[in-house]
Amino acid sequence: MAIGIELMAQNVANFLAGIAPVISLILIILGGIMYGIAQTQPADVRGKWQTAAISMVVGGVIVGAIAGAAGLIQQQSTTLLKPS
Repeated sequence: MAIGIELMAQNVANFLAGIAPVISLILIILGGIMYGIAQTQPADVRGKWQTAAISMVVGGVIVGAIAGAAGLIQQQSTTLLKPS
């Protein structure tokens, strides 16, 4: 049973590692488009659109940073609790 769970967890990890850069790029591009569209909106609506757009861009950058550093994070977490 444990082997099946480990295999499933590895498959999920591989899937997320493969799709994270794509999600990051999509968020950054859509955030830029949304920010551009926000400039055409009336002033009372523009702030909400800009906030959502900047949130998408920042989320994309964070996802990209985590995806880029995933190997280092994994390596550090496996040696973190080992005795010296």
